[in-house]
Amino acid sequence: MTISKGDRLPSTTFTTMTANGPEQVASDDYFAGRTVALFSVPGAFTPTCSARHLPGFIDKAEELKAKGVDEIACTAVNDAFVLGAWSQSAGADNKVTMLADGNGDFAKAVGLTMDGSKFGMGPRGQRFSMIVKDGVVSELNVEAPGDFNVSSADYMLRQL
Repeated sequence: MTISKGDRLPSTTFTTMTANGPEQVASDDYFAGRTVALFSVPGAFTPTCSARHLPGFIDKAEELKAKGVDEIACTAVNDAFVLGAWSQSAGADNKVTMLADGNGDFAKAVGLTMDGSKFGMGPRGQRFSMIVKDGVVSELNVEAPGDFNVSSADYMLRQL
């Protein structure tokens, strides 16, 4: 079942890349007590994700924070090493936190998976965004396959 507005995020574990290497992050702890603008991309270094999705959140980081967002986070079914390299190459450090969902556990738990096999990518998370307040989804924006509209930073800014 797909997560909906008003639902609490399921308990899962992400991995982030730190100066000390990969570190586990419990979703319950990460989202507790704050407002997080979370967006999901099908894959790091893929065309739309690299040219439009991530750059939009980097460019609009200050505007999102001015509207009450405590943290901006990106998740993808990629490992922490790939997301760490993508963050560095895109200039996302200190603006967008990368939450690696290497096995797709989060994407499965929220019911937002896709099959990227025809592109050689296997199971992935769909393109979506959500505003999460203290672990509860207050806004959810899921893209139609191949689209990039409602999961953008600009769209999210209009929701805040």
